[in-house]
Amino acid sequence: MKRILSLLALCAAAGAMLVAVVPAGAGTTATTVKVTAKEFKFVLSRKSAPHGKVIFKVVNKGKVKHDFKIAGKKTVMLKPGKSATLTVTLKKGKKYPYVCTVLGHAAAGMKGTFRST
Repeated sequence: MKRILSLLALCAAAGAMLVAVVPAGAGTTATTVKVTAKEFKFVLSRKSAPHGKVIFKVVNKGKVKHDFKIAGKKTVMLKPGKSATLTVTLKKGKKYPYVCTVLGHAAAGMKGTFRST
């Protein structure tokens, strides 16, 4: 029984050291980017973000439907006044084109490039 208690105490001490070495929340941070869609452009709250998890909060302030596509993912088609959230994981030092996939919207200006650092 003493050996089991000693072993449990040793495991608890080792666990405490691991907690001290790894900062709370390490690897779980995400960057949020606000995206406003309107005819015929996107306005992003920032043009780049640290690599890793990026959350795009998209709101359609236009008068027609729009969506937002980046890094192989896209939102649902957003009616005027509606919003959606899109989460992607970006690699370090890459450029990611974004577009509205509605026919003709990208050609009219609803496109751009987002960078990860």
